[in-house]
Amino acid sequence: MNKLKRLWKESAHRAAARAVLDTPPVVPADDGLVLFSMIGTRVLLPYLVAVKSLHARLRRGRIVILDDGTLTADDRDILAQQLGNPRILSLADVDTGPCPRGGTWERLLTILDMRANDYVIQLDSDTVALGAVPEIAAAIAQNRSFTLRGDPDSRLLSFAEMAEKTDDAAFLFNPDAHVQGAIESGLDRVALPMLASPLYVRGCSGFAGFARGGDGRALAEAFSIEAERLLGTERWSRWGSEQVTSNMVIANEPDALLLPYDHYLNFWDEGVPSDARFVHFIGSYRFSGSAYLDATRAAIAGLGRT
Repeated sequence: MNKLKRLWKESAHRAAARAVLDTPPVVPADDGLVLFSMIGTRVLLPYLVAVKSLHARLRRGRIVILDDGTLTADDRDILAQQLGNPRILSLADVDTGPCPRGGTWERLLTILDMRANDYVIQLDSDTVALGAVPEIAAAIAQNRSFTLRGDPDSRLLSFAEMAEKTDDAAFLFNPDAHVQGAIESGLDRVALPMLASPLYVRGCSGFAGFARGGDGRALAEAFSIEAERLLGTERWSRWGSEQVTSNMVIANEPDALLLPYDHYLNFWDEGVPSDARFVHFIGSYRFSGSAYLDATRAAIAGLGRT
């Protein structure tokens, strides 16, 4: 019954999200801002809600998409019509170097390449902008990287402080433990000579901003090599290792911004505050209640109609 209920809610959400096709198309601008996402055919409609709702709040930027390999010719026609003929990259063309393939690593590494010339915002398809986003606009103007916090109390910590917060017996030495907990518990064993005092934040790579002109891939690759040495290739290749690396990269940016959780949050089936500005509807709770459906309808209504 739970599975049937979820399938019904997914169907209802797709039906509601289809109305985004009747909203005005994005008019892109080559102004130094890129809104970037990795998507496939399955998330086409929710992605359009996510990117159009954020673009409507920022009123700037152009769109770049990484095709996960499933976008159809019809999907590409819709994207061209809705988003001003965005640039679409192929997953297969991304060189991951010493880092794993899959698990959205191609997404992170492409961002780190693109940031040489543009401020890049990574945006998941299960996000919705519901209000003004002055913190994001200011971060772009100040060329300051940002991330959505993973938890309300997430903060910048040294590698040693982060390792102290986790039980290495339960995570680092447990082959079945989630890769994020595993590497976080072992951060005090990670050596990054290019950083005098490396930092970490338990953030969320579903929404993150990468300041223009950063160091590119070097730090991410060095961290990945160390993490693989610590955990082994199989464990480090699991889903979640890219998010850990994104968290680490952002934490070591100059004056990194951790978005205020009362306005920019993950949805944990605890309601959406009336003053929420941006919500990430994570998979575990995406279709709990009607919050995602309600947010999608509200965002589309705010976009107007063609």
